[in-house]
This record gives sequence, C-alpha cells and structure tokens, in this order.
Amino acid sequence: MIIFGTKGYIYQLAILTLVCGHCGNPSAHTLRKRVTKFTLFFVPLFPFSTKYSTQCTFCGAEQQISSEQAQQLQAQSAGGGRGVQGGQPQQAQQPGQHPYQR
Repeated sequence: MIIFGTKGYIYQLAILTLVCGHCGNPSAHTLRKRVTKFTLFFVPLFPFSTKYSTQCTFCGAEQQISSEQAQQLQAQSAGGGRGVQGGQPQQAQQPGQHPYQR
C-alpha cells in the first residue's frame, strides 16, 4: 500500500504599502508565496505548484500576481521602495503634494 498526496505551504515574503485595486485605500499588503508539494508517506518530496499573491489588510481582497511581479515587489520592499498604485508604478510626486492625493 502506497500513501501519497499533496500538502500546501504559505510563506509571507514581505509587507508592502500599496493602494488597493479593490477598495482604493492605501494600506499594508502582504506578499505571499503558496507552494504545493507532492508527498509520499506524508513526507513532502518536491514542489509542483508555486503561486504568488498580495492581500490587502484593509478589505481582505486577494490578488494573484506573476512570479516576475512578486520578485519586483520583494526587491522594492528590500530597497525601501514605496510600492505600486493599482498594480502600476507610482507616478512622480509634485513638490508639496501629499503622496496619497490624486
């Protein structure tokens, strides 16, 4: 008898300040990596699915992103970047303008 299956793991990669595409509020977003691994006799052997997402801490909306976008966001968080607005890079600020004004 062989026992096999899958097991999921969630890794929190970063916390970023972004403008939510769902509720429109500037809030913290968690960057998460979800890895699903194949198991044999309850021992995880190798990953066969990896997905990245961001989740708004204000409204709870979750958005799937590509691995390239996740790497860019993680690099921004490590470099002290300001995040993105609605999935696009933020525009340059005018002198004297508050960062959340439109």
